[in-house]
Amino acid sequence: MKRKLLSVLLAATMVTGMLTGCGGTTEEQTGGQTPAESTSSAGNTEADAPAAGNEETPAADDAEAPAVGEGEGKVLNIYCWNDEFYRRVRDHYPGYTEVDTTHGTIGDVSVVWNITPNADNAYQNNLDETLLKQADAATDDKIDLFLIEADYALKYVDTEYTMPVADLGITESDLANQYQYTKDIVTDSNGVLKGVSWQGCPGVMFYSREVAKEVFGTDEPSEIQNYVKDWDTFNETAKTLKDAGYQIASSANDTYRVYSNNVTSKWVVDGKINIDANIMKWVEDSKALVDAGEIGTHTLWSDDWSKGFYPDGKVFAYFGPAWLVNFSMAADKEGSIGNLGGWAATEGPQGFFWGGTWICAAAGTDNASLIKDIMLQLTTNEEIMKGIVVKDDDFVNNKPAMNAMAEDASYSSKILGGQNPLAMYCAGVESLDLSNLSIYDQGCNEEFQNAMKNYFDGNTDLDGALDLFYKAVVEKYPELTY
Repeated sequence: MKRKLLSVLLAATMVTGMLTGCGGTTEEQTGGQTPAESTSSAGNTEADAPAAGNEETPAADDAEAPAVGEGEGKVLNIYCWNDEFYRRVRDHYPGYTEVDTTHGTIGDVSVVWNITPNADNAYQNNLDETLLKQADAATDDKIDLFLIEADYALKYVDTEYTMPVADLGITESDLANQYQYTKDIVTDSNGVLKGVSWQGCPGVMFYSREVAKEVFGTDEPSEIQNYVKDWDTFNETAKTLKDAGYQIASSANDTYRVYSNNVTSKWVVDGKINIDANIMKWVEDSKALVDAGEIGTHTLWSDDWSKGFYPDGKVFAYFGPAWLVNFSMAADKEGSIGNLGGWAATEGPQGFFWGGTWICAAAGTDNASLIKDIMLQLTTNEEIMKGIVVKDDDFVNNKPAMNAMAEDASYSSKILGGQNPLAMYCAGVESLDLSNLSIYDQGCNEEFQNAMKNYFDGNTDLDGALDLFYKAVVEKYPELTY
């Protein structure tokens, strides 16, 4: 079996080109931050985000630690790429006691945090090497629990290195309140669920209230939605904003994920590279916007892209989930739009998602009952999940919790000027369709955006850009044709 697993994992490694993170490059995923500075599944930076609402987060040490199964291990090794999950466990898991930033205890179990940054694919490289040694590793050295992201989830869930959650004793009824898309992402090709997540990442359009009032005479989300309700209307609105001295978004790459999440076919069909019609609509729309000076071509997370976080950047909108505006748009920096409570949220032209972090149990773990409890507490305990919303401004993977918070008048976002955006997140997450995800997504998305930047910037024509894309993908995935 080890030889089979080795073959599968190494094949997946080659197929994915050692994918790096939530929907983009390492820079897109980490925002250029170190793991200690990162907080979201897509690597958003950890500002000391203002607590939204007035509730107190349930204290983890107010509850007793769960009983560890008889005969189970005394060391729990957790592998992740930043300190987001560490902080969720530290702040919200009952009975966790911190020793330092890489060690803690749960009862008489020692918790060891193995945090490796995503930069240069270091996290996956380290995880892969360690998983390949899992069968022969000493008990206390085995990986017990590790985290994965959406764009490379299939690389791991389609191997026997990940335990079915059913083997941990977690049932379908336990997970009934979770959003279906979060389960689809970590369901293997045989229909077996291999992980769980505490968060959902439906996306919206964040826009500047001051620009909205200046240009449209209102900053009310329902009114602004009329100006961006579909792509044709969005593109018309871009002209109005340009006449007033603003770009509708910082970069064409800001809208890419919205289009790419709404495709009707996969990137690869019967071994051949396939470009969906909605992807080509992004190209057409974006080229017109760029040529008209209504949008830029900046790389996500670059300094030029980030200028719009401040009023002088003259950018109207960004697209993303809660983590983007809360932790990645300089909300902790004096003078930024977010720090001034100057953003608002509306649905935008289409629903989409971006990012997410999934918890997987490693095959061979000797801490199955503890992992089960961690999964259940952090992804199904409604009160704990509400505490995550309040303390961390996260959107959590629990329908009753999110529906209740969406109607809670005491909950609001200071960054969004006192708005409670949870109802639109709840509506957006229900419409997500992940049936067209594939193992090739991240590589194809990256190379397509890279190639089209050349076209948008006038360095090549469309045919030349497509040729660059095809060649780059085939170099990355030699088994494909076009």
